[in-house]
Amino acid sequence: MASVRTARRMFCAAAQTAAAAGSSSRWERLKSSKAGVWCRSLLSDYKEACREMVVSAWERPVKTSVYVTLLGGAWACFHTKPDQSSFEAALLERSNQLGLLSPWIRNGFSDGHVQNLVKLRNEDRLRYASLGLLCVVYQANYDPDTMLYEARCSNLSMPWRELPQRVLDIGFIGRWWILDSKMKDYDVNKDEYKHLPAYMQATSPAGPQEVERNERLHRDSWLPLTMEDKEEETTVVDRMENVSEESKIKL
Repeated sequence: MASVRTARRMFCAAAQTAAAAGSSSRWERLKSSKAGVWCRSLLSDYKEACREMVVSAWERPVKTSVYVTLLGGAWACFHTKPDQSSFEAALLERSNQLGLLSPWIRNGFSDGHVQNLVKLRNEDRLRYASLGLLCVVYQANYDPDTMLYEARCSNLSMPWRELPQRVLDIGFIGRWWILDSKMKDYDVNKDEYKHLPAYMQATSPAGPQEVERNERLHRDSWLPLTMEDKEEETTVVDRMENVSEESKIKL
């Protein structure tokens, strides 16, 4: 029995030694192969590039901060860029705001711009294009489902040089800038003031002296009334009546 156990231990030790030698030889062959050499050179290049980047950032903090700011701003612009659904939601909201107003007090420019966009949306002629950091909404000639020859022929399609004239809105940083600018003072109908003189059609901001005077008058309006002025007025009136009566008596 002892001889059998000794032989078994010898065979097990020999098998483990052979397996370790085989695995180490395979790893060495893999490292010395072309793929292994290419991977090691690639990792060393990336390691050197990262080290140089850290060293240059430590030596030039201002330049690094500028680059980081630009990259962060570009990332923020890309992720806050509005999509087509946000434009439709903004358009419907502006249309509802104008619908709550009487036609007599709506701003003509705001109402015309929104009505034109709603008309193009109902005709399915609004197109959305993403340009990376911003997006644009432009006008198309036909509905995408139109089967007319003019709508299907590539030679008659809209050239790209006409795109700036067809742009209806620009989306940037979560806003639609042209739509917001057109809705400024949407509840002020400027046509009502056309009959007024030129100096009355526009109002200038009040100066500091006029503001101070208005504030003083407002404060004085809350003060209680005094009776001294009224008494003085009554005495003056009585004197004038007495003088008039004396003059009548003399006559």
